[in-house]
Amino acid sequence: MLYAIGVIETYGYPTALAAADAMVKAGEVSLLGITQADSGHQFVTIRGRVGEVDRAMEAGIKAANDCPNSGQVMSHYTVPHPTENIESVLPLHFDENSEPFRV
Repeated sequence: MLYAIGVIETYGYPTALAAADAMVKAGEVSLLGITQADSGHQFVTIRGRVGEVDRAMEAGIKAANDCPNSGQVMSHYTVPHPTENIESVLPLHFDENSEPFRV
């Protein structure tokens, strides 16, 4: 099955956590992780079927922007059907922590 990938960049960990929570509740998606960048930026990455990722991304963006105090989405992007090259180069695969939650 072809999986889409969705990534939301937020400012602050609580905002990333709010986005991740909303994403896994809104669509049948797997959370691949929350990755810390620099200067307080976080990346929330999910995988699932295209329609499910789209629905989850909408919910995650709304939840992050509604997060009290410093909630803010910096950027976001959905890759509908990533090529093997993208999957082999970037850390977008299921790992031992996310595998049990694969949808």
